[in-house]
Amino acid sequence: MSSTVRDNVDRHRFELERDGQIAFANYERRGSDLVIRHVEAAVPLRGTGAAGELMRGVAEIARSEGRSITPLCGYARTWIRRHKEYSDLLT
Repeated sequence: MSSTVRDNVDRHRFELERDGQIAFANYERRGSDLVIRHVEAAVPLRGTGAAGELMRGVAEIARSEGRSITPLCGYARTWIRRHKEYSDLLT
């Protein structure tokens, strides 16, 4: 199941909604860098791939904006390292 990742600018987070539940990534934009501070999925979404789908959307948004990603969150850092197609975004 594919959902759209949206940028909730007011809350400084990217969000993916699935079945009424939210997975989100808190971020900060610093110049051309996108700092990912925290990734979290609602309990019912854990283990469903929602956080990975969220990160793929975040990476695609960063790429489309010409940004690099600094993952402060362990999940985000591990996800990017495991998905070599996005390794060029990693700072």
